[in-house]
Amino acid sequence: MIGRITGTLLEKTPPTVCVDVGGVGYEIDVPMSTLYTLPENGAKVTLYTHLVVREDAHLLFGFASASERGVFRQLIKVTGIGARIALAVLSGMSVAELAQAVTLQESGRLTRVPGIGKKTAERLLLELRGKLGADIGAVAHALPDNQTDILNALLALGYSDKESAAALKQLPEGAGVSDGIKLALKALAR
Repeated sequence: MIGRITGTLLEKTPPTVCVDVGGVGYEIDVPMSTLYTLPENGAKVTLYTHLVVREDAHLLFGFASASERGVFRQLIKVTGIGARIALAVLSGMSVAELAQAVTLQESGRLTRVPGIGKKTAERLLLELRGKLGADIGAVAHALPDNQTDILNALLALGYSDKESAAALKQLPEGAGVSDGIKLALKALAR
């Protein structure tokens, strides 16, 4: 397995880059998120890689970070998701956004990625649940302070992550903490 490549960036032709390592040019497919972080041609670059060996080809995929590569590896384990779709997912959303979508079970965010339909999005949410290191605490950091307080109150009352997140979605924008808790409890009581 080729786990990492360091060399000189020769060319960028999305979604492929060519990296010269000791006189050998490696063609590496990268997600757009990685492509945007690469330096200009001729600069030294390091990519975390994943090698896919098929009957008809050996394909090398590169990533700017080990976490991106880890998510790619989780994605290709999902039934019906190949390397190209996994690259499309990572091109369409960051690792944090994907983790948040999985935690909150938001299939709509995944269906915006080209090649992902409703059924595939639901399968991704089901099979990735708990595997991306995403937890409700990570989601809470992305929320405004009052919504974080409401979320923590619902969790302290014994509601699950999913129930609490669903109740938060139903709150009007700008709801205060005490009003937000009351409204969330009413929504959960239905």
